[in-house]
Amino acid sequence: MTTLITPPRWLLAELTYACPLQCPYCSNPLDYANYKNELATDDWLRVLTQARQMGAVQLGFSGGEPLLRNDLTELVAHAKVLGYYSNLITSGYGLTEEKITQLKNAGLDHIQVSMQASSQELNDYLAGTSSFEDKKQVARWVKKQGYPMVLCVVLHRENIHQMADILAMAEELGADYLELANTQYYGWAHLNRDLLLPTKAQFIQAEALAQAFKEKVAGKMKVYYVVPDFYEDRPKACMNGWGTTFLTIAPDGVALPCHSARQLPGLECPNVKDFSIEAIWKESKAFNFFRGDEWMQEPCRSCDEKGKDFGGCHCQAYLLTGDMHQADPVCSKSPHHGVIQQAIDAAHNASRTEQPLVFRNSKNARLLSN
Repeated sequence: MTTLITPPRWLLAELTYACPLQCPYCSNPLDYANYKNELATDDWLRVLTQARQMGAVQLGFSGGEPLLRNDLTELVAHAKVLGYYSNLITSGYGLTEEKITQLKNAGLDHIQVSMQASSQELNDYLAGTSSFEDKKQVARWVKKQGYPMVLCVVLHRENIHQMADILAMAEELGADYLELANTQYYGWAHLNRDLLLPTKAQFIQAEALAQAFKEKVAGKMKVYYVVPDFYEDRPKACMNGWGTTFLTIAPDGVALPCHSARQLPGLECPNVKDFSIEAIWKESKAFNFFRGDEWMQEPCRSCDEKGKDFGGCHCQAYLLTGDMHQADPVCSKSPHHGVIQQAIDAAHNASRTEQPLVFRNSKNARLLSN
């Protein structure tokens, strides 16, 4: 049966893996230091044009830290001409009011600023950089320049106890949108999972606070609470369906169905230096690998929910079972669901004194890739 190929709608442009922060839950590859040949400006301009011609309308400039690219303003301006709705996904560290104005004049629509915690001590510890007050100032400048102020906080065991203070900080900064994103365990977060995964009791308490706050600020602030995987009995839909909506371009030009897909074996992910976006999207092995349901094994193949979750996350299946074709073990129907409880038990028993957090930095990336 031929699978209908829908056009991409969301383009994530990972402009660089370089970043001034060292977050231990970063989703960049563990061996990111091996990918040093970043796309040139002309390559990115071509990628943006071709993806727009294919139908992409939402554009995220991400990284690493996209502010480290000297051509960011030029790329934003080109995106505006093409008709994208563009979003800068940034730590905010090093962003000046002058740069915010420059990006606004170039046509940037949206800025998402991340905070690591609600206190300076914990924020700066997790970031590996003294950045807390700088980030708060950037959030105020974003608001001042008339942008919708989007605040993102990744939640994990190190900061989830601060939920009430995180919510208060969002109010203080006048956030228009607040994304509370429970950590997804890929990249550096997977490496540090035993020390980052909170208990179920912590999740329940944090979610209750978030939901109450959501009701309190209804009409003034939109709150998005990204539920955790490991305490659910059904998985999230993988990228809204593999190769249906999302297109990620890594800093070196590799095209990915999701930002973590380069770790999956045998995909043969193509590079935009060698192929057009149309050829990549329609013809490449990587983007056709999990389209439709022909790839599915049981219990997914006969499951009446396969049209909702598409078998879950392939990267998570690979990391937890060694086989990306398996159902996401988060699903209670998966024969491998027991590995989730094993992960929870390992996290419960983990000790930071015996197994310290590994922070994302170039030194660690080189060591881990050897």
